[in-house]
Amino acid sequence: MLSALAIVWGGSFFFNGVAVRQLPVFTVVACRVGLAAIILLAVLRLRGERMPRDRHVWSAFFGMGLLNNAIPFSLIVWGQQYIASGVASILNASTPLFTVVLAHLLTGDERMTEGKLSGVLIGFIGVAVMIGADAFRDLGMGVTAQFMCLAGAVSYAFAGIYGRRFRAMGVSPMSAATGQVVTSSLILLPFVIVLDRPWMLQAPGLTAIGALIGLAAISTALAYALYFRILATAGATNLLLVTFLIPVSAILLGTLFLGEVLLPRHFAGMGLIGAGLAAIDGRLWTAVASLWGGDGNS
Repeated sequence: MLSALAIVWGGSFFFNGVAVRQLPVFTVVACRVGLAAIILLAVLRLRGERMPRDRHVWSAFFGMGLLNNAIPFSLIVWGQQYIASGVASILNASTPLFTVVLAHLLTGDERMTEGKLSGVLIGFIGVAVMIGADAFRDLGMGVTAQFMCLAGAVSYAFAGIYGRRFRAMGVSPMSAATGQVVTSSLILLPFVIVLDRPWMLQAPGLTAIGALIGLAAISTALAYALYFRILATAGATNLLLVTFLIPVSAILLGTLFLGEVLLPRHFAGMGLIGAGLAAIDGRLWTAVASLWGGDGNS
C-alpha cells in the first residue's frame, strides 16, 4: 500500500504541473477535492456505507480538510508555478522530518530518540542544500516557492498527527477520506468565487481537464483511501516516510513529459533527506549493523 500511495501521490505533482499552466491555483485545488468528493461519496454509496452524522466527527473532518488538503494543496500548487514538479516533490519529502518533531511535542507515544534527532538534523541539512545559497542573496520567486512547498510539508505533518483521532472515533478509513475532501471543498469554494472568478476564465484545454481528473480520481480519491488505511495501522511517522518515495515517480514524469531539469544540488538534497529518513526509521541501520556483526544497538 505504501508503494502504491507513493506512485499515485508522485503523479499529483505531474498533474499539478500540467493543470496550473492553464488554471489558477484555487480553481485547480477546488476541482481536485470537489471531484474527489463526488467519487468517494459514490463509492461509499456502492459499498453501503453511510457518512457519520456526529458533529464532533464533522468538526474533525473540517480540521483534517484544512490541514491535509486546503492549505498544503494550495501552497504546493502555487509553488509549482515557479519551480519544477520534481523539486516540489523532493521538498515534500521533508514532511516526516517535521512530523518527528511535532509528534514528540504533541503525542505521548512517538517520542524523539537519538536516531530520530540525528535523522532530523541530516534531513534539514538536505533541505538547506536543495534551496541553496540563493536564499541568502535574493528572496526571488523560486526561493519563495520552495518555502511555500516546505510550509505545505509542515501542514501535512500536522495532518498526520491530527488524523490519528479518527481511529479512536471509530471512523472508517473510507469515511475519513470522504469527509476531508467534502469539507475541504467547502473551505475552498469562497476563495475560488472571490479570487479566481471561474466564470471569467478561458475554457481549459483537454490536457488540463485530463490533469484535473487524474488529480481527483487517482491522486486524491484513491490516494486518501490508502492514506487513512495505512494511518490506522502504521502510525503517523511510518506513513509519512512514503514522501521520500514520491519524488521518484514525480521526477520521472516531470522529466519525460514536462521537460523539467533538476540541478545537482536537488539530487544531493534528496540524498541527504533520504539518509535522514533512514536514520529516523532505524531499520536500515539495524540491518547494516547486523551484516557487519553488530548487535544493532551501536
